Amino acid sequence: MSDIVVAKRYARALFEVANDKGIISQVEEELKSVASAIRDNADLQKFLNHPNIGNTVKTDLLKQIFEGKVSEPVWNTLLVLIDKGRQAIFSVLVSDYVKIANEALGQASATIYSAFTLTEAQQAEIASHFSKVTGKTIRVATVVEPKLLGGIQVRIGDRLYDGSLAGKLDRLSKALV
Repeated sequence: MSDIVVAKRYARALFEVANDKGIISQVEEELKSVASAIRDNADLQKFLNHPNIGNTVKTDLLKQIFEGKVSEPVWNTLLVLIDKGRQAIFSVLVSDYVKIANEALGQASATIYSAFTLTEAQQAEIASHFSKVTGKTIRVATVVEPKLLGGIQVRIGDRLYDGSLAGKLDRLSKALV
């Protein structure tokens, strides 16, 4: 079975447990912080993925770092991944969990790309607009992208809404050719 399918199954199982306990959002935040801690520490990544280091040694290190700082479902998921030798799929599991949680909660994550920094009010206005378009509550993250020249691009899932000046110039150029 491919790692993508396995990660999705683990994410679904974790979501079911979190849903039963009423801690869907808490688990999502904990998963993101654990993934960030692992991603930002190259030595920890190497250690966890090293085939010659035993699972008990890996588990002991994770206990020192995360035990008591994450909920029981997240901790148990980490232990199962280490036990099964599937720690490499953790980042995919996190992204799958976020997708499942967003769908269940009627939420969507949007990334707003703009040529300049947006104010909180502008972000809220954009989130409100796209909430009406998608019928979901929108959670936004912003990225400053100077090459857009002006306007914004909004990515929600696989969909890109391009209202940037660069995008409009590109579409105009194609129309003229």
